[in-house]
Amino acid sequence: LTVPIYATDHRSKGKDETFGILSHYNRLTFETFSDRRGEIEPEASKRLRQIVRRVQAYAQNPNNWLVLRGGHFVGKTHLAAAVANKVLRSGKIVRFVVVADLLDHLRATFQPGSPVSYDQRFNEVRRAWLLVLDDMSTQSTTPWAQEKLFQILNYRYHSGLPTVITISKTDWEKLDERLKSRLSDVSVCEVIDIDVPSYRGTPPEPTSPRATTRRRP
Repeated sequence: LTVPIYATDHRSKGKDETFGILSHYNRLTFETFSDRRGEIEPEASKRLRQIVRRVQAYAQNPNNWLVLRGGHFVGKTHLAAAVANKVLRSGKIVRFVVVADLLDHLRATFQPGSPVSYDQRFNEVRRAWLLVLDDMSTQSTTPWAQEKLFQILNYRYHSGLPTVITISKTDWEKLDERLKSRLSDVSVCEVIDIDVPSYRGTPPEPTSPRATTRRRP
């Protein structure tokens, strides 16, 4: 089954269709996610299987927020896309965007001749039934960008719209305090730490004192 996913297409930036279908995310499903058995230590593989089960449970009933937090190349994007593909099969509207690309698209609406207005683009994102924000990096975030992200997440927070976010632990510590307050609300958001070795041989980031935040029942 091939499932389209709405996402940013890096191949043709600046055009309205870049906010449409990006086919290579179709293969990122729970079925194609590897627990890396035999590749990493048995305990790490076991933790990864437990994480997958928790993310699958969220995908079955995505009525809150989910944050996938961990180092680079540990499977955060794959699991987030797997949730998106699962939800799309139920006919819901899903937006899957890399945060840096989302901000670029919002800025592009101010250019002369833009085929889409800022309000249209902004509302497409904040009102989607499920929004996946991939790679919430703080490396080059401006005050304007922080404000836009807060406006999007604050709207979804008060509207009760399902949201999935991937972020590194390093970027988590540098988050704007308003954003962190939303993501730290355990009544709304579940934070799952993916503390396994990188696919590319980099050790996992050290676990923070608050390793995992669970949603309240």
